[in-house]
Amino acid sequence: MIVALILLVLLGFSVLGNLSHFVRGFAPLNVSHAASVGPRLEEVSTEDNGAASKIAVIEVAGIITGRSLDQGGYNMIDVIKAQLKRAEEDDKVRAVILKVDSPGGEVLASDEISRAVADFQGKLHGKPVVCSMGNLAASGGYYVSAPCRWIVANDLSITGSIGVIMSTWNYRGLMDKVGVSPVTFKSGKYKDMLSGSRPPDSITEEERAMVQSLINETYGKFTNVVATGRESAREKNKSKGRALSESWPDYADGRILSGTEAYKLGFVDELGTFEDAVKRAKNIAGISKANLIEYQQRFDISDLFRLFGKSESKVVKVDLGMDVPRLQAGQLYFLSPTFLH
Repeated sequence: MIVALILLVLLGFSVLGNLSHFVRGFAPLNVSHAASVGPRLEEVSTEDNGAASKIAVIEVAGIITGRSLDQGGYNMIDVIKAQLKRAEEDDKVRAVILKVDSPGGEVLASDEISRAVADFQGKLHGKPVVCSMGNLAASGGYYVSAPCRWIVANDLSITGSIGVIMSTWNYRGLMDKVGVSPVTFKSGKYKDMLSGSRPPDSITEEERAMVQSLINETYGKFTNVVATGRESAREKNKSKGRALSESWPDYADGRILSGTEAYKLGFVDELGTFEDAVKRAKNIAGISKANLIEYQQRFDISDLFRLFGKSESKVVKVDLGMDVPRLQAGQLYFLSPTFLH
């Protein structure tokens, strides 16, 4: 009986899926569909002001990661890039607001989003990206904000934390206590340099220098993104925006900053709220009125069938009301230290 019920449910899903494809085939020609490649996005109006122009609001929320976050198999980078592309293709969209509330995350993911924002503003359409910082826009959260034309932070926003971190665990002492000895075969003398099973005193100064060199190189990329982004914004905003303080490198040592401190140092252009960011976006775009829109992912019955072939569907996830970072040993992060423990 149980097997029969399961088959009946699957048959129902199959009928619904075929019906949805059948209905789509007879849809009116003036209905715009989401792209067949990449995340399927649906435009949603969040504030209708009866205007011809639009401002697209794109969120960067939670841990910045390149891992797949939804049943469609797309990650944060895919979704943000697709949203920027929709905003680029829509002539009615005159500006974008990047709404950032993130402690940072993976280095590569942060860099890809930052590049996407910079590339979007480099296009001939001339649409500006205004950043609106929420509670937290630190480390990688600031990395993705830096290329924006204008940055608005609340005076209580936590930002800064400019730096790179990589950590690992050394469990050799525990192994010695329980009588477990590691056996390692390697192709080169540095292949196990980050292994947690090595005695801490066996890590050479040369190995430490190699890892630190990698950290310094990535940190140099971070500071270059900050300097380049703020200088580019300064040139476009002329006397209206804030210039980086001459002493700003002294504050790029991993410390967190309040919105007020960031404003004094030139890391942000304005202290205010999301509403102030909207006003600024309209001002830069040269429009008096605009509707606020978002691009939300659209899922249909085909996404449900993908779950049947995935082992992840067997895992029960508990929503704790916040994103808990799953840090991987040996991976570089632009991440605020507040979220490391």
